[in-house]
Amino acid sequence: VQLQASGGGLVQAGGSLRLSCAASGRSLSSYEMGWFRQVPGKEREFVAAISLTGIRKYYSDSVKGRFTISRDNAKNTVYLQMNSLKPEDTAVYYCAVRVSSSYYDVGAYDYWGQGTEVTVSS
Repeated sequence: VQLQASGGGLVQAGGSLRLSCAASGRSLSSYEMGWFRQVPGKEREFVAAISLTGIRKYYSDSVKGRFTISRDNAKNTVYLQMNSLKPEDTAVYYCAVRVSSSYYDVGAYDYWGQGTEVTVSS
């Protein structure tokens, strides 16, 4: 499966963006998915994850209540709606397929797509 993240950009603090992760090669309906982000010089960190049907969702404490992960299996796409953005949300955002037991660990994910850059100005 190949993943492509899009939807990043420059936004002012308090604004919103919606990221998309489109898959090709295989149906996303067979995979649990996650979003991660990375700032240069820092480790990639967990943002959100979603179960196969979208019923179970998991968030990092830093984005809980502001970000919402969702999926549309018919469109083979996973989304990350980001509201009330803060300058500390500035990062490159990546989507990936969960292949191991943990929802929160970067090592539990594979098939990383190219990231999309989000910049939040103060």
